[in-house]
Amino acid sequence: MIATLGFLTIGLFLVLTMTRRVSVLTALVLVPVATALVGGFAAGMGPMILEGLGKVAPTGIMIAFAVLYFSLMIDSGLFDPLIRGVLRLAKDDPLRIAVGTAVLTMCVALDGDGASTFLITVSALLPVYQRLGMSPLVLTGVVALGAGVLNMVPWGGPTARAMAVLKLDASQVFAPVLPAMAAGIAWVLVAAYLIGLRERRRLGTVSGPPRAEPQPVRGDGPGTPLAPERGNAALTAFNLVLTVVLLVALVLQVMPLPVLFVLGFAIAAVVNLPTWEKQQALLDKHARSVVLVTTMIFAAGVFTGILNGTKMIDEMATAFVGVIPDSFGGHLPLLVAITSMPLSLVFTPDAYYFGVLPVLAQTAAGFGVDSAEIARAAILGQMTTGFPLSPLTAATFILVGMSGVQLGRHQRFIFGWAFATTVVMTVVALVTGAISW
Repeated sequence: MIATLGFLTIGLFLVLTMTRRVSVLTALVLVPVATALVGGFAAGMGPMILEGLGKVAPTGIMIAFAVLYFSLMIDSGLFDPLIRGVLRLAKDDPLRIAVGTAVLTMCVALDGDGASTFLITVSALLPVYQRLGMSPLVLTGVVALGAGVLNMVPWGGPTARAMAVLKLDASQVFAPVLPAMAAGIAWVLVAAYLIGLRERRRLGTVSGPPRAEPQPVRGDGPGTPLAPERGNAALTAFNLVLTVVLLVALVLQVMPLPVLFVLGFAIAAVVNLPTWEKQQALLDKHARSVVLVTTMIFAAGVFTGILNGTKMIDEMATAFVGVIPDSFGGHLPLLVAITSMPLSLVFTPDAYYFGVLPVLAQTAAGFGVDSAEIARAAILGQMTTGFPLSPLTAATFILVGMSGVQLGRHQRFIFGWAFATTVVMTVVALVTGAISW
């Protein structure tokens, strides 16, 4: 009966969110509460929810301060010299422009916000593509590849959801896949080179009319504006050193990630925005993006707290273990890595991570596979197609809409390259032991 109740909970959640009957946030809270009441678990629901909230709290804190930190870095103009430099070096060569597009995208995507990444990169680069006659499919495709790989950062959507729903931290999920992510970044650059080479052959090196220096893009969305060129080189140097130190400390796990980003943001805010008014303006400006992501994480704590506390997850996994052949059990991480990419075109990220992943993880545990391995496997595929290709995420339509590209053409153009990214990272993850075979 408990297993049936669990499948009902997952099914209702998927149906309600995929048909957009209710928001993901409310479905994460109300669906498990309703089914727990039906199952007679009313008395123990409070402690279950509190336990779930407590386990996702570090993830919520880390994501909130990571978003604020990288949004501040973008606003302060840390990446503007790089953008101007890359565009200057690219000149009128389609190959260089394609590779430069990948580099810029991966830098801007550090804030973990797909929508702002697309707004900035497309706004800055589309005029260049149009002036040279380059296909906008090259722009959307290369941006999708770069943003997809960088979406693996712990404050990005897939990894944050995986950590929250399985109650894991970044040292368990993100640190082991760093070599695979590095391989993914290298592959994106190779793919951008090959795509750009093909575009160069189609167009030749174009000598267009003289152009004005690219201007920073402005916008009102969270993390989207690029600051005007600054004369304070010392401040830019400080921000660069602070960001490098923060990323090195993250890789070396000097402190827990939430602590690192709390300290990093506080230091950056004091140096870049020395007055209370400026600091408050920053918080007001980016409050929407922080609230959207953190409330989702805490709602996931309610969802998983009830499913774990009532043993629904355990019973569903037991049911799956009974039907999966023993010979397949040890291969679940690899199967999840390969299938998570096409599944991202069928399920929304929320539906996959909050509805499907917990059952997969608990099923794998029945075969002696650590749930952290399943989390790593899931992000290897989901991040490459979640928001850059899926019609189920709004950010995809920002990318194709601003570029004037049809979604179907964009998907056909870049799907093979995106799947190759997953394959490359999965192979490296297998070699390095991040996931097992």
